[in-house]
Amino acid sequence: MRVLLFLLLSVPVLAQTNNWRAKTAPELLAAFDRNRTADLLVVFRQQADVADARYVRGKNEKAQWVFDKLQQTAQSTQSKALHILRQHNAAANSLFVVNAIAVKEADAALAQTLAALPEVARLSPDPWIELDLLPQDAPQPAVGRNAVEWGIDRINAPAVWAMGYTGQGVTVGGADTGYDWVHPALKPHYRGWDSLTNTANHTYNWFDGVFDKSPLNADSLNPCGFRSPQPCDDGSHGTHTMGTMAGDDGLGNQIGVAPGAQWIGCRNMERNWGRPSTYLNCFEFFLAPTDVDGNNPKPDRAPQVINNSWYCSEDEGCTDVGVNDLLRLAVANLKASGVFVVVSNGNFGSSCETANFPPAYFEESFSVGSIRINDTISGFSSRGPITIDSSYRVKPNVSAPGSNVRSSVPNGGYNSFSGTSMAGPHVVGLVALVLSAAPELAGEVEVLENIIEQTARPKFDGPDCTDNNADNLPNNTYGFGIVDALAAVLRAQQVVAVREPGSFLNVRWTPNPATSYTEMRMEQLEWPVSLQIFNAQGMLMYHNNATALPTAIIRIELSNWPSGTYFYRLQGTRTTQTGTFVKS
Repeated sequence: MRVLLFLLLSVPVLAQTNNWRAKTAPELLAAFDRNRTADLLVVFRQQADVADARYVRGKNEKAQWVFDKLQQTAQSTQSKALHILRQHNAAANSLFVVNAIAVKEADAALAQTLAALPEVARLSPDPWIELDLLPQDAPQPAVGRNAVEWGIDRINAPAVWAMGYTGQGVTVGGADTGYDWVHPALKPHYRGWDSLTNTANHTYNWFDGVFDKSPLNADSLNPCGFRSPQPCDDGSHGTHTMGTMAGDDGLGNQIGVAPGAQWIGCRNMERNWGRPSTYLNCFEFFLAPTDVDGNNPKPDRAPQVINNSWYCSEDEGCTDVGVNDLLRLAVANLKASGVFVVVSNGNFGSSCETANFPPAYFEESFSVGSIRINDTISGFSSRGPITIDSSYRVKPNVSAPGSNVRSSVPNGGYNSFSGTSMAGPHVVGLVALVLSAAPELAGEVEVLENIIEQTARPKFDGPDCTDNNADNLPNNTYGFGIVDALAAVLRAQQVVAVREPGSFLNVRWTPNPATSYTEMRMEQLEWPVSLQIFNAQGMLMYHNNATALPTAIIRIELSNWPSGTYFYRLQGTRTTQTGTFVKS
């Protein structure tokens, strides 16, 4: 009987043991089997469904809706795990941008207890790895100049400035090595700087996502320290990228595409060493900026567009499907909240299938390749197609100047760097220009993406990366082509008009998203009214001059319309109102 009893008791114990090991990444199991601790991510089964954010109009409203949904999901599922972590006195950081918890130095016993929770899907690694952010060719020293930089001129930004649009009213964000915020080209544009009172307020404008030293650095002498209360760059990469987005010292160093925009920043690397949790920390900050201690999040302080000139390598754990999908989910949630996520496509060219690192390869990321001053692709610029997930999707989305780009570096200097890291910021600045010209597009990320792609200057020629020697559009070398700020702004103004106060009431599209048809229902006091519908490329799809009763229903057949987002414009004698609906 004793033997039988032992066998009966050992079955569930063995099953539980096997279950926790099945949920745990092999890298973590290897560490635990050697009696070592490991930094890990506790990933929960339930992830928030924010797909309905597409029904929410307005950038701030969309951001608040997504934030609430993410917070509710995290709070409803993480309590048991957090209780266990407190019992073990474990250092942990609860995340909501994805439903996960970052845990430091977990041992096998703690991992087993966490993995045993039914709400936990898996334990994934959270290691450090040094990033080679720039291609092998060394940066070229730059001499001072008193002219617009070549990349800014190449994408037609000065022509947009001449129209009066410089990015005013737009906030751009950057996740990088940090930022020298007192640099003369950056300080006037930092959202935390008040030039009238000569005071700085870093709350909601800066967050240090690096909480401790990377063990892969031989010393602990980080010049910024950790959890820095003010912007600081422990390298030079971040300061350079931000200069291309919004920099201008007013004295001739016109290095920024959108000098009228304001910027905020987050550090996600420790002297070029990154890890999944630091990347997630900054994604979370940009969804709902916080004070410098990471508390009191406010989604209405989120930027409209963010730059990500980094990648997550295999050594960081990004061969682990759990980590890759967490980063993808974070990008998707940011996009749903109305944040345009720009990502550098990588410096692993010139072969095909070299854009397989997250976050560049994600469908949700807007990935940017690099061109030289002669409009040809930079040799280092990564190409598609994407093979890591067997999607074979085309990447990059577009291309922009990235070779020998002059911009700001710490301590008030300037230098020329090369890399897709330099190309991405040009697109961030372009988005800011478009939004300053068409502010109603704020939060409409897919519409903005379509406009930028469709107005890019088509470019062809390249290796045969399953796209007929880059003769297709888009192709795996240039994407849709080289971005054009002027063309994008003009296209945006075609499809959206400034909304004026007026008498249109309760305009609703049902169903939305639509399939074969949709109906516009409205109550209003002003007649007659003209209804126009445009696709994302500015083509007029429908026009109807209507006079009707105070309550009107207009039915539009959509069977032959492509899937996508459509703009409507209601024009009365005193009122113009615009909005969007989706054809699925």
